[in-house]
Amino acid sequence: MHLTSTLTSAPTEFHVDAPAIATVAAAAAAKPTTIAEYVAVPAEPLATVVGLLRDKFDLALPETSTELWHGHPVWLDDDLPVAGFKAYPTFVTVLFWRGQAITDDSGKLNASGSAEMSEYKLKSVDDFDSDLFDVWLQQVRELEAA
Repeated sequence: MHLTSTLTSAPTEFHVDAPAIATVAAAAAAKPTTIAEYVAVPAEPLATVVGLLRDKFDLALPETSTELWHGHPVWLDDDLPVAGFKAYPTFVTVLFWRGQAITDDSGKLNASGSAEMSEYKLKSVDDFDSDLFDVWLQQVRELEAA
């Protein structure tokens, strides 16, 4: 969006670029407001990945609530995030907020940031190991119960 100022003897005038406003409005309108809308956005092969992740998290974390948190799906325990994922154009990042406390014999979880978070990136359904996610999510439940 372009705002330009014309200095004259009259008060400052602002000219708004109408096409830019329309573009911003369209982008805002296209943002998902529910997890169902969010998982409907990615194209294949990531569409299958986000669907698998949503189903896996829903089944493995039944005591949690879910919401779009900072624009992506997150599972929360007592309003504190425990797991989530974020889709990008070429991969999906899985996030575990206390992931550095997870025992990961596979070596696939990577520390993320300066807190306790860990992440795992998936580029296709071939990167989705259901049994490994079961192990990780069992540990998420145990960490949150402690």
